[in-house]
Amino acid sequence: MSIVRAFRAIRPPKEKAETVSCVPYDVVSDAEVRSITSENPESFLRVTRPEADLGTSDPAAAFRVGRERLEGFVADGLLVADEEPCIYVYRLDSGTTKQTGLVGCCAIDDYDNGLIKKHEKTRPDKVRDRTDHMLALRAQTGLIFLAFRNTDEMRGLIREACEAEPLYDFVCPAGVRQTVWRVPEGTAITDAFARIPALYVADGHHRAESSSLARKELKESNPGHTGEEDYNFMMAGIFPSEDLSILAYNRVVRDLNGHSPEQLLEQLASTFIVDHDAGREPKERGRFSMYLDGKWYGLRYNVNYFREPDPLERLDVEILQKNVLGPILGIGDPRTDERISFVGGGRGIDELERLVNNGDFAVAFSMFPTTMEDLFAISDAGEIMPPKSTWFEPKLKDGLLVHLI
Repeated sequence: MSIVRAFRAIRPPKEKAETVSCVPYDVVSDAEVRSITSENPESFLRVTRPEADLGTSDPAAAFRVGRERLEGFVADGLLVADEEPCIYVYRLDSGTTKQTGLVGCCAIDDYDNGLIKKHEKTRPDKVRDRTDHMLALRAQTGLIFLAFRNTDEMRGLIREACEAEPLYDFVCPAGVRQTVWRVPEGTAITDAFARIPALYVADGHHRAESSSLARKELKESNPGHTGEEDYNFMMAGIFPSEDLSILAYNRVVRDLNGHSPEQLLEQLASTFIVDHDAGREPKERGRFSMYLDGKWYGLRYNVNYFREPDPLERLDVEILQKNVLGPILGIGDPRTDERISFVGGGRGIDELERLVNNGDFAVAFSMFPTTMEDLFAISDAGEIMPPKSTWFEPKLKDGLLVHLI
């Protein structure tokens, strides 16, 4: 069973939702944060990324300012507290895709015990950063993005909630319509989640791990700990997998690891069927498009399995890592190797060509997207995907709903 409970969010008044809400803290650079907050001083980025506009290298000092700013948003009426615990229904409509899910607080025990399943490793430095931010603000400021296999019961409850007057309904600068409904108490929804066997981290592994670590530290410092404190729960957007699609997460490599283009193509031919006149995007799994020397090549994986491959072995990002990036291009650990970079789906194939054509990178690989069933299968098997295997769009907003701990 999945434990999801209602909570009393602090959130913007309806008329301030568009100006206060912001992109997730980790998808913009310091320079972009400064540009956004200089134009819009009510942006919640001033709370989630205080170091960017302060220009300080002292995280503790930055997080203290973040706390002061959060308190200032409340004092100025930019954030108000709901009078009673609620579940929230959250819809994102990009015009081409529409996804409708729920926002509630999940039990961190479920995450620690594997009932909320993960598929990525986390970096300790990033976890520590968000843990310290969480502890300084005593708040979870953004949504962990979870997925679940939908049920008829949950479809009906979501549909019923969306018949009410929305709490928020606006179009953000990226052109995505953001609509939120409030369900007081949400008992029927929490009961329905109790009949769902597992939730899956789609995006936000670092937020989830940080919530767990913050809970551990707060629990150790609280002699009266009961298990019911708000810090035992983490705020999440929980979406049915049928509404979600994963975009490609493409790769670019700075050099050919001592190979000439001709030598690279020769080595690839031992494992792949190489098409010298291919399109920019692969049309099915097991195929890759490679941009090299101003030309697109197609690569079709040409290995026969002696047994049924496990979910990780048949993942395209794993095939590329094990057969090309590692043994040929020398990328041993793509999490830490500075010779590789990643281009999320929304930035497009044109960005791959630009990066190679301007000389910053030598070769680019256009990937076929990972599927939700891949994500579920690998998570269920307890496997870990290579980094940057999934790219979800549209992104959930920070600052629309905040959970105080």
